[in-house]
Amino acid sequence: MANNKGEGRARRSGSTVDDSSPNLSRRSFIGGVGTSGYLAVAGSAAVPALLHTQPASADDEDDGSRRRRARRIRIDAADAQFSVDEPRQINNGDERRYDNFIGNYSQGLPHDSLGEVDPVAYRALLTAVRSGSAGDFANIPLGGTVKLSNPQGGLAFDLEGTDVAQVTIPPSPPLASAARAGEMVEDYWMALARDVPFSQYGVEPITAAAITELNKLSSFSGPKISGVVTPATLFRGPRPGDLSGPYLSQFFWLPVTFGTLSITQKFNAYLPGTDYLTDFAAWLKVQNGQGPFPGNSLAGISYIKNGRDLGAWVHSDITFQAYLFAAQWLLTHGAPLNPGNPYLTSKNQAGVQTFGSQYLLDLLGEVSNRALKAMWYQKWFVHRTLRPIAYGGLVHNTITGAAHYPVHGDVLNSQAVAQVFAKYGTYLLPAAFPEGNPAHPSYAEGHGVIAGACVTAMKAFFNESFVIPSPVIAADDGQSLVSYTGADAGQLTLGGELNKLASNVALGRDMAGVHWRSDAEQALLLGEAVTISILRDQRATYNEPFAGFTFTKFDGTSVTV
Repeated sequence: MANNKGEGRARRSGSTVDDSSPNLSRRSFIGGVGTSGYLAVAGSAAVPALLHTQPASADDEDDGSRRRRARRIRIDAADAQFSVDEPRQINNGDERRYDNFIGNYSQGLPHDSLGEVDPVAYRALLTAVRSGSAGDFANIPLGGTVKLSNPQGGLAFDLEGTDVAQVTIPPSPPLASAARAGEMVEDYWMALARDVPFSQYGVEPITAAAITELNKLSSFSGPKISGVVTPATLFRGPRPGDLSGPYLSQFFWLPVTFGTLSITQKFNAYLPGTDYLTDFAAWLKVQNGQGPFPGNSLAGISYIKNGRDLGAWVHSDITFQAYLFAAQWLLTHGAPLNPGNPYLTSKNQAGVQTFGSQYLLDLLGEVSNRALKAMWYQKWFVHRTLRPIAYGGLVHNTITGAAHYPVHGDVLNSQAVAQVFAKYGTYLLPAAFPEGNPAHPSYAEGHGVIAGACVTAMKAFFNESFVIPSPVIAADDGQSLVSYTGADAGQLTLGGELNKLASNVALGRDMAGVHWRSDAEQALLLGEAVTISILRDQRATYNEPFAGFTFTKFDGTSVTV
């Protein structure tokens, strides 16, 4: 392939890619699904009379039978969800802007010696995305042995909650924008600061320099106090509770019990000072998907104390681990329920499968599964956004003169990039993992969408105002917990610490070099929207008198579902 570079090079005839999502009608898919047969259930004299199906005419919806009541609930829920408009799904236009596809995700496909994707292979991906055909997906060529992660996951339908095509997130920052450069500068500083204890942010030289540079950027979307990035805002989220207390949520440190099993939250830590993909050959191997890749080197167990530890945690956690642990701690430490829970006023009953502990624990898995499908849809069928590690290749090739790419000057002139070069001899983003990142596009983020979905479920279940007693913080060596004695020690609420937990998990992926800040922020909102839609569908299914759960959304507003 020719290596003639340029900003916004004219596209070849017939290769135009629209900046809106492929025209796949989700509702037309539904129309093609045939009616399945009813499940046959053996009758029994022991079945309560309420559950017996009574003879009735086909149009009689009010005969009191369970079957017809269930059908009406399903139809009403389907009608309510059908009334939700299907928004136009819009990406950032980079796919149309650059005919060599440098602004989009292509890892795992074949690339040339500079790391540019084979355009024939990328168009095969686009063909599959547009058609939705399993056969077209099977024909996408790979550059190595690493398989693409679940591109068809975004086409799966759910029978509860709003369909994935009826929720959306805004376009990610374009390749050449100052906003994208600002996110990348933050990622470089996060990489350099991986071994800095959270308690030392702003005190030692690396994070002090990061704060100085982030304040000078043309565009930076991270949180600020009075318009300024400070040690108290560095690498944090912007939600209520995110800026209170220690950097890490209490739910990452507090011991948890599961029945007779007691768990001290120490985890396998990765070896300090060990980063990957800092030489071009290793970087290109990852772009081509040429695995297998080795595992990380371990350095014993530790409480999470710094960005490298948090990166290790988000590298190997199970789907909703953080929220399962948090929920179990709250359930076993007397956290009060949401005031809307109907069993708070019952004198002779307690909730279990409805409005009780089993309901919550099951709900975490339920909302995670549906939120991930919404994420897959955005990743593969709308945005196809490149990863920060791939962007690092553009930075390296531009600074070294191997190519000229439309990368904003804020990142080309960054002190973080200069420090990376002084340390490694390249301008590539140091990766925390040998494989770099997963084989799927960057936007939105999987860990973030699960975080948004699960934290929303827990805020609906518990009373957000509950204050976490006796807060702790990890010692800088990670081997013990000590009391947190900051001025706000008595103000760390359940709602705030759940918000912080979500931010920690989502931005922990940024610390590993895997994602952008916008991936994390928008994924949390997407997961929140999915859970709210599920809770609304479930509300009609309960027998208990229920006026709804009221809780605080990530943006600080209140909602009742």
